[in-house]
Amino acid sequence: MTSFGLKEDRKLVCSSLWIAVGALGLCVLAGQAFAAENDVAPAIGCCNAFVQNTAAGEVVDSSGAAVVNAEVTLVNGQGHAVRHATTNEHGAYSLPAVPAGVYSLTVAANGFAGYEQAGITVTATQNLTLNVQLKLEATSQSVTVKDSSALLEVQPSVGKTGTLIEDIPNSVQIIGHLRAEEQGDVSLRETIRNSSGIIQGGADGFGFGDKFQIRGMEARIYNDGFSDGDARNGIPHSLNGVDHVEILEGPGSALFGSGPPGGTINMVHYLPSAVPHYGLDFHTGSFGLYSGSAFATGHTGVQGLDYRVDGLAQHEDGFRSLESSDYELRPELSWAVGNHFLTVSADGRDLNAVPDPAGLIYVNAADPLHTATLGGTPITGVSRETKYSTPFSLGDQTMGRLIVADSWAAKPYVTVGTHFSYMYRNLSILRNGDAGTIGPSTTVPGAFQLSGRSLRKQHDVLNDVDYEAEPVWRFQTGKIRHTLLTGFEGQHQGIYVKRFTSTSLPNIGDIYHPVLTETLATTSFTENFYDDLTANYFGLYATDQMDITDKWKIRIGGREDIWNTGLRPLINGSPTRSLGNGVAIVTPNTYTRDDDPFSWNVGTVYRVLPGISTYFGIAHSNLANFSSESTSNGIQAPETGMQYEGGVKGEVLQNHLTFTAAGFDVIRNNVFTLLNDIPNFSNQKTYGFEANVEALVGAHWRLSSNTTIQHAALTYVPVAVGAPSVNGNTPVGVPAHIFNFWTSYDFKVSRVSGFRIGGGIAARDRMFGNQTNLYSVPSYVTLDTVVSYTGHKFTGSVGVRNLTDQLWFSASNGAGGFVGEPRSAFFELKRIFGSR
Repeated sequence: MTSFGLKEDRKLVCSSLWIAVGALGLCVLAGQAFAAENDVAPAIGCCNAFVQNTAAGEVVDSSGAAVVNAEVTLVNGQGHAVRHATTNEHGAYSLPAVPAGVYSLTVAANGFAGYEQAGITVTATQNLTLNVQLKLEATSQSVTVKDSSALLEVQPSVGKTGTLIEDIPNSVQIIGHLRAEEQGDVSLRETIRNSSGIIQGGADGFGFGDKFQIRGMEARIYNDGFSDGDARNGIPHSLNGVDHVEILEGPGSALFGSGPPGGTINMVHYLPSAVPHYGLDFHTGSFGLYSGSAFATGHTGVQGLDYRVDGLAQHEDGFRSLESSDYELRPELSWAVGNHFLTVSADGRDLNAVPDPAGLIYVNAADPLHTATLGGTPITGVSRETKYSTPFSLGDQTMGRLIVADSWAAKPYVTVGTHFSYMYRNLSILRNGDAGTIGPSTTVPGAFQLSGRSLRKQHDVLNDVDYEAEPVWRFQTGKIRHTLLTGFEGQHQGIYVKRFTSTSLPNIGDIYHPVLTETLATTSFTENFYDDLTANYFGLYATDQMDITDKWKIRIGGREDIWNTGLRPLINGSPTRSLGNGVAIVTPNTYTRDDDPFSWNVGTVYRVLPGISTYFGIAHSNLANFSSESTSNGIQAPETGMQYEGGVKGEVLQNHLTFTAAGFDVIRNNVFTLLNDIPNFSNQKTYGFEANVEALVGAHWRLSSNTTIQHAALTYVPVAVGAPSVNGNTPVGVPAHIFNFWTSYDFKVSRVSGFRIGGGIAARDRMFGNQTNLYSVPSYVTLDTVVSYTGHKFTGSVGVRNLTDQLWFSASNGAGGFVGEPRSAFFELKRIFGSR
């Protein structure tokens, strides 16, 4: 596959990754050498700085039988896992070298309720025995639950204060690896489809990176609490090493700084385990999909120092010949030393994709013979394989990321979290623009042609440095208990972006029998610009989680940010390029702006009945309009958003039925959108209702369902003088109704247990492809099914997606609808080895 200047950058990333791996290895060797030099066995420790206390025990079911492969995690007050292990064939586990502090012990296993025991105090010399008995439960998600209490009682890391879900006045969802494995998912895009209010795509999504909307508004994707940087031309995300996915709907406000009002999607990776084991996974499916992954984890021999390495190699020929590949390596070390828990991870990826912004073009107007514009719905009468995009499209990128995090239990009442991330991305794009015109053909008598086709060639180099320091304080004022998060964040983003465009592409003479005749060698490009973009963000923030009583909780937070963004043109590109006020963008000038936005949130939760709580929250957010797309016409003012949300969370029938229901009203102003590759800034509003239900019917039948009903409208869109207003129209890519359903049933064959059959429904309403609402993709319903067998350390599954072979569209764009896959199948085999 052709690329623009990526070979050397890939070598750089690969070299950097191996240097990082080597550095991790040197840490291990240094620790071993230190132990040997001090004549101390590494498994025991070398001095008083190495805490020697251990938490150990057994996990059994209600009959007293050992539960094998149960995931046991010790979580600190900030919601960070500091120790993780898996039970062996006797149900036993061991968590060595636990730093002094206060923790919660969580246990999760297939077919059982999650378990959590809170308030575990560990001293510097204490060894603990913590035995656990699990009960059957309704959910297949890997969430942690208090014993004999609700599924809502989970500590998501997106909350940052170690607060349980039931006490957070927001809608928070957690999708565990067990659900993803049950469905045969290999990517975030597949896993996220079962969440309420979330859709793929939205405005200016071009198919080579993940892009999602929550409640009709853009969401940002994070890896272990750090954003992916440029949210416009993003990254496709696999599930390599991912334990679970957390979804915070609505603004992160005081927690995440510059964030969109749609919400936060945080991918949380596994931590290293002291119990040595390793696993292999092979996945193959339709359209030439081959995916292999492997992991290994265990103890290094140095007291408190564990490792884990995850790797992935994946290639797909792709439906519609949209070829893609993904190669990843992610080593990680964790080290419990003194009152510190340190993790260091490196993540290297080589990603290749073929974008298809045209999809199936819009042509079904009432009378296409007498119209010169696109109209209606995607073309019919052609194969769903029909291509209108250039045959040499690409969206290739390399990425390297280093994350260092430390959790320090400084005092019983304060824990200090320090986090650092450096990310490098090198992205090359070659794709069609999302526009064109349908009219009578000038070359094929009686046919219709597609004219006005354009091509963009772009090269982005991104560097992102992010540092966070977050002390969490626990204290009381009278009878009110406080968990107070305070924090400082400093972030620097740099983007070198070079862009060329071509309008010299030949017409497609017959849209019902398209022939793409262009070649890259004969296509002439005009250089639009070559820019050096920089952004510096500094924020001070605090969030106080107050337990007024056991039933009444209040959460309040605020964040003051100072943002400096700048654009320095390195060449004089298009002579018509200018700022919004008409000032020409030329060298050697530098164009900057300073903003000091304040974000805030306030909410309350009240438990009206045992296991049932009501909540209400308000959140105000700010998002910097800074990306290689939004700055094409200069540095822009930030986007602002406001959300009102109220609802009820609960569990009834002895934990066999859990539910959440919420109403929401969200507004966002100065929203950046690409329309025909031209920046546009508008305002919009979404209000609606969503509900989630998890149920266990008997001991073997599980149900999961959610629905979203929403109304989204453009409240202000700048239009040319004399042009009709589009205010009141539906924003691009927002369906009015979303419905998801998944069910599974465990059964035996000839008295052999471990078999499971599952199936699901995904439904979406019509989605518009432009602000005038002239183009749209139709509603759809798809069905999936999976059959699996799980034995001792072994799982095999086979599944069929889009069982009825429905023609459906995953997203709408300015040119056409992104075509979903027809009926397809997959086979997956997993094997775990070692002491697990």
